[in-house]
Amino acid sequence: MKTKVICPGSFDPVTLGHIDIITRASKMFDHVVVGVLNNLAKTPSFSTEERIELLREATRDLDNIEIVGFDGLLADYTRQRGITAIVKGLRAVSDFEYEFQQALINKKLNSDLETLFLTCSSDYMYLSSSIVKQVAALGGDISSFVPACVHDRILERLGTSK
Repeated sequence: MKTKVICPGSFDPVTLGHIDIITRASKMFDHVVVGVLNNLAKTPSFSTEERIELLREATRDLDNIEIVGFDGLLADYTRQRGITAIVKGLRAVSDFEYEFQQALINKKLNSDLETLFLTCSSDYMYLSSSIVKQVAALGGDISSFVPACVHDRILERLGTSK
C-alpha cells in the first residue's frame, strides 16, 4: 500500500523551513500532498493560486509532490482524498501547543487520521512567513529565508522600493 500524507499550511509566502519539511516528508512517504489553505485569522499577501505557483516552482525537483489548494476542514479533505496522515513541522514549544490542539481536533473529526510532527532543521528554527514579510517590508535581505527560485517574486510583492 502506498502512503499518502498531507503537509498543510498557508505558505504565505513559502520559506526554506517549509521546503525543508516538505523535502524530508517526500523522502519518507510515497506521495506528499502540499495543501495550501487560507487561514481565517490572517489576511494573505498572496492569493491561493500564487502560493500554489510559488510552491510548484520551489518543489519542482521533487517527483512525488502534489500541490493543491483547498477550503474547508482538513479532516474532511483528507477523508475525501484517502490521505491517512498529516505531517507538520515544529519549530518551538509554542508551535507544539497549537499543533497538538489541531491534531486532537482533526482526530476527533476523522478518527482514521494521524498527525506526525517533524522538528525543523536548526537552520530554520527562527523562520516564519511572518518574519519574512516583516523583513521584506522593511527592505531587509530575505535571500537566506526563501527559495532562490521564487525570491524575486516574493520581494516584488513584499519588498519596499529602494
